[in-house]
Amino acid sequence: MTTQVALVGGTGKLGSIIHSVIDDLEGFEVGRVLTSRSDLAELDGAGLVIDATTPQVSIDVVRAAVERHINVLVATSGWSTQRLALVRPLVEDAGTGAVFIPNFSLGSVLGSALAAAAAPFFGSAEIVEAHHEGKVDSPSGTAVRTAELIAAARAEQGPVSAPHADQRARGQQVGSVPIHSLRRPGVVAKQEVVLAGPGESLTFTHDTVEPALAYAPGIRLAVPFAVQAIGVHVGLESMIDIGIRS
Repeated sequence: MTTQVALVGGTGKLGSIIHSVIDDLEGFEVGRVLTSRSDLAELDGAGLVIDATTPQVSIDVVRAAVERHINVLVATSGWSTQRLALVRPLVEDAGTGAVFIPNFSLGSVLGSALAAAAAPFFGSAEIVEAHHEGKVDSPSGTAVRTAELIAAARAEQGPVSAPHADQRARGQQVGSVPIHSLRRPGVVAKQEVVLAGPGESLTFTHDTVEPALAYAPGIRLAVPFAVQAIGVHVGLESMIDIGIRS
């Protein structure tokens, strides 16, 4: 039996990559492609909804899918812990599944996990993330997720040291971790997590060079997982054992 996928935001850059991967994925077919402005009634009858829209539209897509008791895979950035809390009860009450993927790159997920594992050993942590000038949200969903993982890993140690956090140039704090966002031509996606302690520092860097190649393995993992999921799941770490769980 083939699962019919409704792909919202399917004409965008990420949506086009997802579409291409699903075309080669056994048991799945993109039955309809919607834009951010489409009538969400077009989701009716889908076996899985995939959202690759914008932060402003994404929450409406998730709610529309849950109301129809359709599982949803969210590839849109901007879903912080606070925002997830808005839809988690809806998903649980409906008995459906919602899978949120801040980044489909396996290397990015591993980099964030390694940074979180190292964070308890350093008093300072900051994130610098860079994306192309067309990315509409900042900080990126990947940076937010990384900061939240660092904060969780440091639950016993407490917040990281972030002096002069009241100054705007010190970045936006997420889980006490300052995040600095760059939006410029000539870059796809890059993230650096800089940990520091007395006399030393440790930097984890992930650089996306070719999105179609970098994201395809993660998409192939996430789509079959999402169609069978129950409840809310965050990140590829829900599907691969790297020592952390959402």
